[in-house]
Amino acid sequence: MMATMLNEWKKDQSQLKRSGIIDELPRACSDELTAVEFFEQRLWKGEPHCFHCGSINVYKMLDAKTGLRNKRFRWRCHDCHEQFTIRQGTVFEESRIPLRHWAYAFWRAATSKKGVAALEIMRDCQITYKSALFMMHRIRFAMTSAPGSPKKLSGIVEADETYCGGKPRPGTGPHKRGRGTSKIPVLAVVQRNGDVRRQVVANVSAKNIAAHLALNVKRSAKLMTDEFNAYIPVGRKYAAHEVVNHNAKEYVRGDVHTNTAESSFAILKRGLIGIHHAVSPKHLHRYVSHYDFLWNARKMNDGERTALAIQSAEGKRLMYREPIAKAS
Repeated sequence: MMATMLNEWKKDQSQLKRSGIIDELPRACSDELTAVEFFEQRLWKGEPHCFHCGSINVYKMLDAKTGLRNKRFRWRCHDCHEQFTIRQGTVFEESRIPLRHWAYAFWRAATSKKGVAALEIMRDCQITYKSALFMMHRIRFAMTSAPGSPKKLSGIVEADETYCGGKPRPGTGPHKRGRGTSKIPVLAVVQRNGDVRRQVVANVSAKNIAAHLALNVKRSAKLMTDEFNAYIPVGRKYAAHEVVNHNAKEYVRGDVHTNTAESSFAILKRGLIGIHHAVSPKHLHRYVSHYDFLWNARKMNDGERTALAIQSAEGKRLMYREPIAKAS
């Protein structure tokens, strides 16, 4: 038995080595130049190009006295003569936080099964909590898929909802369990042996359920739900709709169940309760996106998952404060 376990461990280690990133990350987390070159390699894939015009006719800017790369690690384009860095066009654009801390935060966010708290990043990187939370929200934003961009779910798809929230505030009384609670509802659709798509909604209504399913599930899918009445008119739009009656203590009937969706909720809840402890309703969707990413990339090894998270940072920008619209 020990020999079998050792062979499996060696197999896992060989998979990690193939990704290459596992060897690079510890050095990138401790040295700024290595971190910059690490992100340049991962985002530009060995072909630096101008952020402004897209030209590959670019060169590194060097310090005139030392001959080394300048302190801001800038590049210049021969064609448009503009300067740029690897930060531009990513979630860490205009951030003053060193890239070695970004490398560490991406690594932890992609490899911790139940997530990582900003307080932990604060302690490990020796930065302020405000900076750690700044990084984590932007990493979660990087992990968020654009609406409608992923391929729609097909085959057997489970639909369910859960409610997120902590203990009631003093004087408000106990939270009601299940539907009708004052907690924040989260809708989910999960393809068997496939991806999950979750959305924070104001309430669990037939309209919200129909909109979420229409955006994420093919009409040819076989839908699995519980007995909630709001699913009945929605289910008619799909190839088949099977219902499991939880009120009658029926949880599985052949292949009819919503256990996969509930399993995805269990990991989400363990992360919110055990790691983050308290999550603001304003930012709950960021945490949900993080756990969706971890679920959808669960078959990857840690190196591949980290590489995917870093590549997802390109082309996204989350402002510290949303701009105020000017009066016309």
